[in-house]
Parts: sequence; C-alpha cells; structure tokens
Amino acid sequence: MAKDVLCEVQNCQYWAMGNLCSANQIYVVSHTGKKAETERETDCQTFKHK
Repeated sequence: MAKDVLCEVQNCQYWAMGNLCSANQIYVVSHTGKKAETERETDCQTFKHK
C-alpha cells in the first residue's frame, strides 16, 4: 500500500499541505469499464469540493 498519496487539487476537502491527500481511503474508477489503458481513463471518486 502506498504510504503517501499525492494530490494537486487544492479545492478538495482532503487536500493537505505538501500536496498530500488526507482521506482515509481512495476510490479510483475507470471510465471504460474494468480496465483502463491510460490515466485519462480514470477518476478519483474520493474528491469532495470544499
């Protein structure tokens, strides 16, 4: 498991100084079904606007 999850989305309520994500868990989904071929085909569903 990753120790630190980096995030540059400063308007997310889980964004922390140093571009760290402070969420307890991260949920990432694919736009194209079960498999993604590139990062553009994924989204972080953990995002919550602050």
